[in-house]
Amino acid sequence: MRPRVLALSLALCATAAQADEGMWMPSQLPDIARQLRAAGFKGDPADLADLTRAPMNAVVKVGGATGSFVSADGLVLTNHHVAFGVIQYNAKPERDLIGNGFVAADRAAELPANPDFRVLVTTGFDKVTERILQDARGKRGRAYYDAVDSASKTLVAECEREQGYRCSVANMYYGSDFYLIRQLELRDIRLVYAPPDSIGNYGEEIDNFVWPRHSGDFTLLRAYVGKDGKPADYAPDNVPYQPPSHLQIATDPVREGDYAMLAGYPGTTFRHRMASEFVQQVQWQLPSRVALYGKMIETIDAAAAGSADAKVSYAAQVKGFKNTLKRAQGELDGLRRSDAVRVRGEDEKAMLAWLDKQPDARAIRADIDAAQKVLDAGAATRERDQLLTAIRTQVQLLNAALTVQRLAQERAKPDAQRETGYQQRDEALIAGRLKQVQRRYREPVEKQLLAYLLLQYKRAAQGAQRVAEIERVFPGEDEAALKRSIDAVYAGTGFGEEAARLQAMQADAKTLQSSTDPLLKAAAALSPAFARIEEEGKAREGELLRLRPAYMRALIGYRQSQGRAVYPDANSTLRVSYGAVSSMDPRDGVRYRPLTTVQGIVEKHTGARPFDAPQALRAAIAKGDFGSTADPELKTQTVDFLTNLDTTGGNSGSPVLDAHGRLIGLNFDSNWEAVSASWMFDPRYKRAIHVDMRYMRWLLAKVYPAPHLLKEMQLPAE
Repeated sequence: MRPRVLALSLALCATAAQADEGMWMPSQLPDIARQLRAAGFKGDPADLADLTRAPMNAVVKVGGATGSFVSADGLVLTNHHVAFGVIQYNAKPERDLIGNGFVAADRAAELPANPDFRVLVTTGFDKVTERILQDARGKRGRAYYDAVDSASKTLVAECEREQGYRCSVANMYYGSDFYLIRQLELRDIRLVYAPPDSIGNYGEEIDNFVWPRHSGDFTLLRAYVGKDGKPADYAPDNVPYQPPSHLQIATDPVREGDYAMLAGYPGTTFRHRMASEFVQQVQWQLPSRVALYGKMIETIDAAAAGSADAKVSYAAQVKGFKNTLKRAQGELDGLRRSDAVRVRGEDEKAMLAWLDKQPDARAIRADIDAAQKVLDAGAATRERDQLLTAIRTQVQLLNAALTVQRLAQERAKPDAQRETGYQQRDEALIAGRLKQVQRRYREPVEKQLLAYLLLQYKRAAQGAQRVAEIERVFPGEDEAALKRSIDAVYAGTGFGEEAARLQAMQADAKTLQSSTDPLLKAAAALSPAFARIEEEGKAREGELLRLRPAYMRALIGYRQSQGRAVYPDANSTLRVSYGAVSSMDPRDGVRYRPLTTVQGIVEKHTGARPFDAPQALRAAIAKGDFGSTADPELKTQTVDFLTNLDTTGGNSGSPVLDAHGRLIGLNFDSNWEAVSASWMFDPRYKRAIHVDMRYMRWLLAKVYPAPHLLKEMQLPAE
């Protein structure tokens, strides 16, 4: 018989939702209609639950983040840093789009994005829990994982029968519920407008996660389709996509206390994890991540020194590393500041005490205890596994070789049994990634990065933790010996050429096994090791997928007994948060005002990176011609603003809407004090940072003019 606690409803305690906290699924918004209206929302909350209506059908997934349609002709607004890979892909030493920016004079001048760049429009979000779990019940470990995986693939295959759609199954409440996500996949994306890096990334890493901020972190792209209106690969005669709706950019001023709402695709949060996982995050994971990414950045910088070409090639990867590094350090500082380990520990202790008084508590506690044992087992190899993951994913050419080897192995299976990421539906994306390696790889840099990672692996993995295949391909215990091993693997490889990679992608496993290319041979030798480690991980994941729902249902029951709401942790699916334009008092004697102005750009300007505001921008500020975008109270041009919206990674590029659903800002960052919000929401410190749309309008009108784009977005030219 199903334990009574497991039957507790996962519905929200809508009457007691904490103000401003929550990354709500659109379907949940009618349940919190009263709170939305009390906060200042002027629309119908039921409209927000309908993904076929404005404004939700204008919010799109862009790359690994968010964007929104802002014109009837497929114009997409997102962050400069979200589209940075597109900018870097089109940049060359003789065409410095990063340093100088880019304005397409007309549509013929718009530049194609890297081949694997996508814009996804969510059109369906349906609960499918019973279909996913019907064959999993009664199974354990890897068998449970396989049952869920098989059911998910079946649903995805059914969903993708209509050409042009990308579907996925999302896990909500850690295995308690599952949703089928249906998304229109737009494949021809082009660069339309990008400010210079010294505007889009003003302050760079010094200002990253810091307030006050003065960054114009935005870029405009355009989505194209074939002449038949359906998604298509890039072709010169494709036509702009006509979205079902687009956001209207507000022209009203933004003031403290104004209602604000954000829709986007937050990556991953961990607020409902077990207390022991909070301990591991603070005591091991974050410190080790800081150390690893810091050294990878140093290694690439040193290897690329003196080569402008190498610096451009690794610009996007280094930028991502720096963001990860700073985020990890901020998250560590924030969790310590909020005393998260103690707070979560005491909360879990109280939850378990409540649970012990409920019917069938013993069975539920047994599942919770079993889940803890699985977590403990995984922790034994955590350092080794983190380094092996970096070797497999962050070393460009080796990753490409491993990818084609894995694809050939998976092709020998029926498509439904292939590993996710290597099915027929994934091959176009794989080809796109293989093509772009050409512009993001330089052999001396890659070899140096690989040498560093291997050396760290050798130091971390001792005895039984050593991986035999790694030892055979890369023998040696010191840096000099490892470099000789790496030289042997890379010597004579032709895999650095795009044609060779694409040819290998089409080969079967037998052909690849007989290849004499040293890098392909190395990848073939390493593949069984990575597959074996992956299998071990799937067994653990299957057990956790089976066991975690007991913890979640106990937590939800406990929260409901407190009169509190529970929303699912973020998982890259469409979510909405709401709040207000807000100031903040981060520490004694310090107040963060909610708006910054162009005066701050001038104050920070030093003439050297990262505070090298372009001459055109400084001249326009000095002129003081702000027109209709000037703030009526501040009497100058605003740049960025703060809200108390609940955001995390993946919310970059999310549109920030006013009470009427009009676009007032573009999310791009969090304050340093709030980086830890992916694990713990602390309303004292949680703020989100946005580009004020008035600043974007002013740049397009007065500084790097694009009157044709203002007209397209139905905005005044002054």
